[in-house]
Amino acid sequence: MQLIITDAWLAKSRAIHLSGTKLLLSSLVAASLLMLTSAGLYHWVFLRGAREGWPIVGDLLRLVVKDEFAQREKFMRENLDALARQVGELQVKITQIESLGERVSGLAGINPGDIKAKPGQGGALVSGRPLTLEELQVTLADLDRLTDRETDLMTVMESRLFEQKMKSLLIPTRQPVPVVNLGSLFGWRIDPMTGRSALHTGLDYQAVTGTAILAAAGGMVVAQEFHPEYGNMIEIDHGNDLVTRYAHASKTGVKKGDLIKGGQKIGEVGTTGRSTGPHLHFEVLVQGIPQNPQQFLQAGRQLTPAPGVKIATVNPPGLTASQPTGVRTAAGQR
Repeated sequence: MQLIITDAWLAKSRAIHLSGTKLLLSSLVAASLLMLTSAGLYHWVFLRGAREGWPIVGDLLRLVVKDEFAQREKFMRENLDALARQVGELQVKITQIESLGERVSGLAGINPGDIKAKPGQGGALVSGRPLTLEELQVTLADLDRLTDRETDLMTVMESRLFEQKMKSLLIPTRQPVPVVNLGSLFGWRIDPMTGRSALHTGLDYQAVTGTAILAAAGGMVVAQEFHPEYGNMIEIDHGNDLVTRYAHASKTGVKKGDLIKGGQKIGEVGTTGRSTGPHLHFEVLVQGIPQNPQQFLQAGRQLTPAPGVKIATVNPPGLTASQPTGVRTAAGQR
């Protein structure tokens, strides 16, 4: 690029040759000078106008400051709204965890009040710097993930404990009569009718005719019939090849196929079938094999004979001490 410079009378002239590099450098220097001059003029006008109270400059300055504060307030409001939503979601999850905790503690036999008790805290105060907005958001995100994990864990625990609870409800741990008054125990004894050694496959509960017979656990009635030896008999299937049998009833209040709850009245004590007097003959069978009912009943509560009831155990000839025989002298045996 070539520039020709002449004087006012056009008497003299001078040619200046500018290369591309020189032209670029000149442009940058000129632009920089213009920007510095503009910035200096801007600050001089606004600062001086603000100090001396120029009306137009003051109004412009107030508008700029107001707009800046409005932008900051909008930014803070948007972040506060986002944090409020996160806190609300955490409150819902914590409430859900508390509800799950109460149910789980109830299934586990733990007092919920012990879990809610606030732990003691303390120690020397070592002050730290305030949390930034970003650090607070990270902390809330960590709490959100933690509550999700705790909710999943508590849900699994509740499911497992509920399953165990339901299984326990199907195990015969309830006494089949309101008042425990045992006669013959499970095992070998002297048969009250033949006078010979015989295996007694259940427990005999002494009770007057009409005493309520209660289901030892929940289940389904699989038999309700008259049996030559058991008389009016009821059998309840509790699942897992576990069956309870109630014999010698005077009346039965259920039928085959009925669903039964633990402790529900299913009949009344009597002396039907092969019996010497009013009593309930109670059996527990696993895969059809008679088991000692006391092993199941003691899981629910300690089995203790009522006052005045004497239970003697003797070993008939030919039996060892490991083969107990419960002998009851009062009437009402099978």
